[in-house]
Amino acid sequence: MSLLATNALSKRYPNGVLALDALTVDVEPGVIGLVGANGAGKSTLIKILLGLLPPTSGSASVLDLDPTDQGERVRSVVGYMPEHDCLPPDVSATEFVVHMARMSGLPLTAARERAAEALRLVGLHEERYRQIGGYSTGMKQRVKLAQSIVHDPKLLLLDEPTNGLDPAGRNDMLGLIRRIGSEFGISILVSSHLLSEIEQICDSLIVIDAGTLLRHDRLAAFTGRREVLLVQVDEGTDALAEHLTKAGMTFNRDDGGLLVPLDSDESYDQIRDAIAELGLPLHRLEQRRHRVEEVFQ
Repeated sequence: MSLLATNALSKRYPNGVLALDALTVDVEPGVIGLVGANGAGKSTLIKILLGLLPPTSGSASVLDLDPTDQGERVRSVVGYMPEHDCLPPDVSATEFVVHMARMSGLPLTAARERAAEALRLVGLHEERYRQIGGYSTGMKQRVKLAQSIVHDPKLLLLDEPTNGLDPAGRNDMLGLIRRIGSEFGISILVSSHLLSEIEQICDSLIVIDAGTLLRHDRLAAFTGRREVLLVQVDEGTDALAEHLTKAGMTFNRDDGGLLVPLDSDESYDQIRDAIAELGLPLHRLEQRRHRVEEVFQ
């Protein structure tokens, strides 16, 4: 069973904007990044997968369910964290998450238990009885995450989960997402335009642009090894650079070190001998991997 799939999926809005253009993709379980610039069609795709928006043409399936005519069943097994602030300000986090659990079909006692567990997981155990209107942006994002997992879904759809957070808050949110995916075995589709965040937590990537699929692959395929050595020494980088230049080797500076193309099998030996001859303290010598940002640049 595939996690989700689309076949020639298109969505054109009444104003003529084509948000999705014949998108075809088949996604296996795991933590998946949905990557694209703002306006690429990410939110439109999520809403179609939830059965909240009908496609213009083509088809989609979520856990072998058709969201077009089985939207309620899809939403019963899928958790959704929307991008924008949509929380009622005059109720507590406990009241809201219990309500969302009840909306998912849980009886009252079970809803209360699950709400307490979800709020504890996202780090809001002590503040759960405060009104949401007095929460910080980071706390509100945690409430949205808690309500998305309260009914024990098989899949989470997270739309820009770090939106509005400072660097510390983003790291905390990414850590929570990573934990949910690894410890609880819930598949997660994370929509984001921040490639550096996606790289930290995802197993695979779906890249879309203007509603079309650019690439879908495992993260390792995007960040595979390339024919460049990263050389870092604790001191003497300039002396090493001068020595390599005299030896006829080219390089670029990056990551506090030198990036040396692997032009031949002797490159390793030449660099090793240069470091030994100069008596430099070697910190790192490794074949460098791409970063996701570099791939798209």
